[in-house]
Amino acid sequence: MFQHLDDIELKFERLTNDLADPAVTSNAARLQKTAKERSQLEGLVETYRAFKRLREQVVQTETLLADPDLKEMAKAELANLTLEAEALEAKLKILLLPKDPNDERNVILEIRAGTGGDEAGLFAGELMRLYLRYAERRGWKADIADLAEGNAGGIKEAIVTISGEAVYSSLKWESGVHRVQRVPQTEAQGRIHTSTVTVAVMPEADDVDIQVNPADLEMDVFRSTGSGGQSVNTTDSAVRLTHKPTGLVVKCQQEKSQIKNRAMAMKMLRAKLYEAEQSRLKNERDATRKSQVGSGERSEKIRTYNFPQDRITDHRIGLTRHNLPALMDGDIQDVLDACRAFFTAQQLKSTTETGEPAREP
Repeated sequence: MFQHLDDIELKFERLTNDLADPAVTSNAARLQKTAKERSQLEGLVETYRAFKRLREQVVQTETLLADPDLKEMAKAELANLTLEAEALEAKLKILLLPKDPNDERNVILEIRAGTGGDEAGLFAGELMRLYLRYAERRGWKADIADLAEGNAGGIKEAIVTISGEAVYSSLKWESGVHRVQRVPQTEAQGRIHTSTVTVAVMPEADDVDIQVNPADLEMDVFRSTGSGGQSVNTTDSAVRLTHKPTGLVVKCQQEKSQIKNRAMAMKMLRAKLYEAEQSRLKNERDATRKSQVGSGERSEKIRTYNFPQDRITDHRIGLTRHNLPALMDGDIQDVLDACRAFFTAQQLKSTTETGEPAREP
């Protein structure tokens, strides 16, 4: 590990020198690439240098153990330095783990009502609001690309685009089946019902990632449905794209402009195709969205929201927390942080035991 870190440090120093090289600074593209590459290594190198300084202090302190007058003080100091060095070494191991190449991407978020009828639709709407509020807290930009309203004020399906800094790295833990347990407003006898909502978080694909042949597309235009502003529901501005080779279908109807709706539909289609390709390459799941979120059955849950007991339980990591009203208002950072810590530990454990990094869910 330390030889690898030495090599990384040398590379960091070379990149630092390159930033002062006129041949690099005069080339905007090369300068940007060099600066980005150096920035990605900076945290790891700073941590490694701090670790090396601690190791030197440990060696120096060990020499004091031979002095009877300084022995006890040296022992205490050595114990503290050793603990600090062990903590930094653990941090280095985490920093050396392979990065998810999608972490910095924006996302396409799909929310669909599962089992449970109107109650599932109501909770789907509440989950959508949760993510919109969380995006607002993070300073991200969130837009509803498509929305199919359900009964009783709920939704059947929503597609939301979220853009900002490292969106996917935070929200990727949300893919799966979310189960809610509570007494519906329409339940006269006060019985607790169980419903589900499926969530899919897909990294947004760039044009260079996924090339779509126009000949493979079939486009339909139709009149928007549901609530909207003036002329939204009176012109054929909504767009449906069908990717004939895969059968994938996407639609967008939120904008008044057919051109804008088509551009958004293309973005959604590329995200789906990219997700399918990533799934195929990793051999972890099928090349369909269903493999990510399951069928929506109550047993395929990643998280349960129990309203009578004011409790959320994430079944993957064994986390339980309370204060559901705050969480449903977007206060979910601690849950996402706990997911990141758990899966990072799993990845580190797998790397230590097998030498091969564990894949993230």
